Amino acid sequence: MVTSEQRRRQLARDKYERQIQARAEAAAQRKKRNAIVAAVLAVVVVAGVATVASGVFSSDKKDDKAAAAPAAQANGKKWDAEPAMTIDTKAAYTATVDTSAGKVSFTLDAAKAPHTVNSFVFLAGQQFWDNTKCHRLTTEGIYVLQCGDPTGTGSGGPGYKFADENLEGATYPAGTVAMANAGPGTNGSQFFLVYKDTQLPPSYTPFGKITAGLDVLQKIADAGTQSGSGDGAPKTPVNVKSITTVKG
Repeated sequence: MVTSEQRRRQLARDKYERQIQARAEAAAQRKKRNAIVAAVLAVVVVAGVATVASGVFSSDKKDDKAAAAPAAQANGKKWDAEPAMTIDTKAAYTATVDTSAGKVSFTLDAAKAPHTVNSFVFLAGQQFWDNTKCHRLTTEGIYVLQCGDPTGTGSGGPGYKFADENLEGATYPAGTVAMANAGPGTNGSQFFLVYKDTQLPPSYTPFGKITAGLDVLQKIADAGTQSGSGDGAPKTPVNVKSITTVKG
């Protein structure tokens, strides 16, 4: 027969075990949440290093109307102004990123992100990204391959910046192509390709949808990073041979 004292002790033990389990579950949730937050912040930080360190971005609103003239060369061309608007915002554009790991193709949303698409088409036409590399892969928290830095270090850009677009209600499911940045209005040449549904705040201009090559990105992601961490240079080298765009 169980005495009242034994029953009291059993209840105390049960309560203690429940507390331990609850604490363990809470700790696991905090760890998961912190990993996601750190990964999200890393997108801004890495892109921020790229734009702030270059020190060449212009916020002059006249950039929209000015013809883009080369200002300097450092592992590729640089311009001191956003290129003049030359695309047809009512037309359909497609892009193909030809890399050493395979090709990725996507549509460009000129109607919702005209300045972004105009810049992308301009830089592609200038062979700005030829013989560069995709320098960053994330496999935890967020799931993207980041490209577009001519130096391959996370600190390069085209020499100009332009405003954010298409952010209202923006989401980042698998297949999204969006701009990396260092905060509002700091878009340059770095962009990321989302290979798995990713939770991000609506702070990164989405301007394209992948139509072919998602399997290429997944294979790159499956190989992981060089360091084995969830964020770093991809273990599979992703060298950009060229990026081309086509109207219509």
